[in-house]
Amino acid sequence: MQNTRIFKMSFASVYPHYIAKAEKKGRTKEELDTIIFWLTGYTEKELKRILEEKTDFETFFAEAPQMNVNVSKITGVICGYRVEEIEDPLMQKIRYLDKLVDELAKGKAMEKILRQ
Repeated sequence: MQNTRIFKMSFASVYPHYIAKAEKKGRTKEELDTIIFWLTGYTEKELKRILEEKTDFETFFAEAPQMNVNVSKITGVICGYRVEEIEDPLMQKIRYLDKLVDELAKGKAMEKILRQ
């Protein structure tokens, strides 16, 4: 499952796809950003910098201020893999984000997405 290409892919190149996925289902960029802030501890200003600098996924997660303490509550299948069973720590973080974006697009309530 190791895919080093995704690690070097810029977060900025995938971010518009996350937005499109959310908006296609009637959700907002602001809700997406809230999920990103919740998961990583980044602020709006920091996210803007990441997008401008085209930071890769590896750096995006390595420099995240603080992964949310409730990240272990993110469970289920994404891209055919159970997120809680993914062994590579970076790939697991990427899939956590993918899972949260999926939940947003599927209309799940923000309180449930943010594990509140």
